[in-house]
Amino acid sequence: MGTQSHVVCSLMCGLRNNSLKLSISAALYSTARRTSPSLLATGHGVQRIGMASPWLEMFPKISNKVMSEVDSTLGFPLSQIISQGPNSELNKTENSQPAIMATSVLILRILEHEFGFNADTLVDVTLGHSLGEFTALVAGGYLDFGDALGLIRRRAEIMSQCTRKAFETTGDEYGMVALVCEPDHFPELLEAIHDFLGLAKPALKDDIDHGASVFQDVMIANINSNNQIVLSGSIARIRTLIVQLRQFGGHDPRAVKLKCESPFHNPIMAPAADYMRHALENINVRFPTHMQFVSNVSGLPISSREDLKALLSRQCVETVRWWDSIRYLDQDYGVTRWIGIGPGKVGRNLVGKEVGKIMVKGGGVWSICDPRELEDILGDLERSGTDA
Repeated sequence: MGTQSHVVCSLMCGLRNNSLKLSISAALYSTARRTSPSLLATGHGVQRIGMASPWLEMFPKISNKVMSEVDSTLGFPLSQIISQGPNSELNKTENSQPAIMATSVLILRILEHEFGFNADTLVDVTLGHSLGEFTALVAGGYLDFGDALGLIRRRAEIMSQCTRKAFETTGDEYGMVALVCEPDHFPELLEAIHDFLGLAKPALKDDIDHGASVFQDVMIANINSNNQIVLSGSIARIRTLIVQLRQFGGHDPRAVKLKCESPFHNPIMAPAADYMRHALENINVRFPTHMQFVSNVSGLPISSREDLKALLSRQCVETVRWWDSIRYLDQDYGVTRWIGIGPGKVGRNLVGKEVGKIMVKGGGVWSICDPRELEDILGDLERSGTDA
């Protein structure tokens, strides 16, 4: 399969007016004959007030239908928070997570209903970054939209409770911090972090003896690329770890605190993982479907319904192996085209500079996040499919 040419469509945005319908369908189906599109969905942190507004204004009929379904499913007007805020409400984990997914699925529904995009026949592989897994599972037919939305909302409420409990216990601020370094130094940085966190082989811990309690609850939450990881846990303890890396580990990564109020992918979130295990037993999880789903936890396609349930639960407390997923699709699956659908221009950031290097504008990596840009993107997609 690695010798074939594939397209990855990541879930991140939308489509234009009636005059584009025929050209859009032609571009997608023309490309599908030569490539196998895949869907990739963005995760937490891209929320902003009005992120769905361009789609609501341009496609009011389908947009109002989707947003009414969202509000009815959740039992409160999330659509109003998405459109009007305030930021203090939108940025709450229990609101931002379903809001991001709702906006992503809204865009997908517009693609389907207004432009004939049929994921069942056009897409081979789907995956999502953290929260984006739920959007990817809806796109892949594994979960119904309403079920996924309810799971996300309740899971996010429990995650918020976990964060509050951790704060009440320690008095620390919790969240996530990204560390960025040069790719050449990344393996050594990752090894040093594992060492400090007590996750390395025993032989590697002989030279550095820092009590485990110093970094208690600090976790490698994401390995996003060949030069970026994300740590989650107590912000004070993460900063202590960074100081140790600089003083004793010989590393000086750039640290960026993320727009996130909770330490995701961390054992602190064990109650959320427990909830997911039980909740997934009571909803309809389909397997197999027409497309494969690549898990954050394994970095590989799921193998069964039970595998999916277990991995989706474990994702709450384990590292997101995003870079492994991208390398698998690039090297083993032969993906050459990556398209993001959902709020935020994060296509290239999610895929990385080392893949998607076909000779076309954007290198084969696109973010569909503004209806006004759709015509140019689809033109590039059609040309890339013709050249494949």
